[in-house]
Amino acid sequence: MGANNGKQCGSEGKGSSSISSDVSSSTDHTPTKAPKNVATSEDSDLSMRTLSTPSPALILKSNPPQIVPNGHETSSTSFTATGETVALVHPPPDSHSRPSKVPPTALIDTLPDPVLLQVLSYLCTPQLCRCAQVNHRWYNLAWDPRLWSTIRLTGELLSTDRALKVLTHRLCQDTPNVCLTLETLVASGCRRLSDRGLRVVAQRCPELRRLEVAGCYNVSNEAVFDVVSQCPNLEHLDVSGCPKVTCISLTEEASLQLTPLHGHQIGLQYLDMTDCVSLEDEGLRTIAFHCPRLTHLYLRRCSRLTDEALRQLALHCTALRELSLSDCHLIGDFGLREVVRLEGRLRYLSVAHCMRITDVGLRYVARYCPRLRYLNARGCEGLTDQGLSHLARNCPRLRSVDVGRCPLVSDAGLEVLARCCEGLRRLSLRGCESLTGRGLMAVAAGCPELQLLNVQECEVPPEALRLIRQHCRRCVIEHTIPAFY
Repeated sequence: MGANNGKQCGSEGKGSSSISSDVSSSTDHTPTKAPKNVATSEDSDLSMRTLSTPSPALILKSNPPQIVPNGHETSSTSFTATGETVALVHPPPDSHSRPSKVPPTALIDTLPDPVLLQVLSYLCTPQLCRCAQVNHRWYNLAWDPRLWSTIRLTGELLSTDRALKVLTHRLCQDTPNVCLTLETLVASGCRRLSDRGLRVVAQRCPELRRLEVAGCYNVSNEAVFDVVSQCPNLEHLDVSGCPKVTCISLTEEASLQLTPLHGHQIGLQYLDMTDCVSLEDEGLRTIAFHCPRLTHLYLRRCSRLTDEALRQLALHCTALRELSLSDCHLIGDFGLREVVRLEGRLRYLSVAHCMRITDVGLRYVARYCPRLRYLNARGCEGLTDQGLSHLARNCPRLRSVDVGRCPLVSDAGLEVLARCCEGLRRLSLRGCESLTGRGLMAVAAGCPELQLLNVQECEVPPEALRLIRQHCRRCVIEHTIPAFY
């Protein structure tokens, strides 16, 4: 039976599990998704985008827990303690030394193993920890490899390195020194995760496909390289908020091992290096050279990158579909021209707050990216109605547009957008001072599928917003106009 770990307290997808720093709690507030799904993060208020392996035999000894917010871009709540948290795998329960917690006549005892395993796949970590202590049968079921395709670690005080060592050791019992079940590891916000823990994963988990260590300050280039070089199936890597990570390949020897001539290119398809502030052109060039299969690349706030880095990216990563360059202040029209010439593959592009981007760059996007669906150009003050009109005429499949804080965008550009992009669903015009009701009336008439409109800090008449609400019945309007209610 292909049962995977189920929902965290009834809300997770299958194939996941989680370790919180307080497994004795009866509830787990961590929302998760199916591990196979690749979620892309957003840097706009036009979010288009729109996990825990049970640790049944794991006991985390700690002081009474207190609730603190998780450290990196998640709505989950993790439980941490004031003291050090230690992970220990307890032995199977001894049915001779203590009575079973489940009466022999209990109805659940009559269920066959496949059915009971399916039930366990929907339990959260604390519940599975208790189930593993019931008797030998439940202990064996709780450690079934099919429940351990994903491990999720949360909590800033969790001894993450030791937890990974203990868990991977336990999962290697059936296949000595190799864990063939683990495909996803999420340790976002675990401040105590270091290179030592990642090297354990690299050595023992060759089937790893997804690694998320966002916000782990102690993770360095060396450990990341160990993982990508020893896990040939790795496709998804999130090292956002890891300031020590500036590259993937480090030395000439390492680069030689990964040279395309040797057939050892890194198979990464998703890479998030948001807030890796030390990333420079040379580092991105090396990444592009060794990761030609990249389709999703997020470089938000990598402020040292220049147009030359994008030229190298365009040379090697011709399969790119999503690219974020938000707050990369040195990127200009020339770099944008290079990167959009990717055989028309780009669907998602964010250049928010790239002050050097003007109508010239937007014309390149319109010319080479006719299938573009998402554009975030918020804060690009050099954009005007001409650039927006040219984009709308050449990219009719646009679904989400953010031109907030672009003071030169007015009703004229909005009218062309409404006329050419009938399928538009999300539009942000926040802080566009030149707008009046005329442009919004055109949107109401031309974009019936609109679902979100942001006109905060815009001086527009309430009648125009009422017209939007009348024609776009599913539209949520974000505004700062007291007269409209």
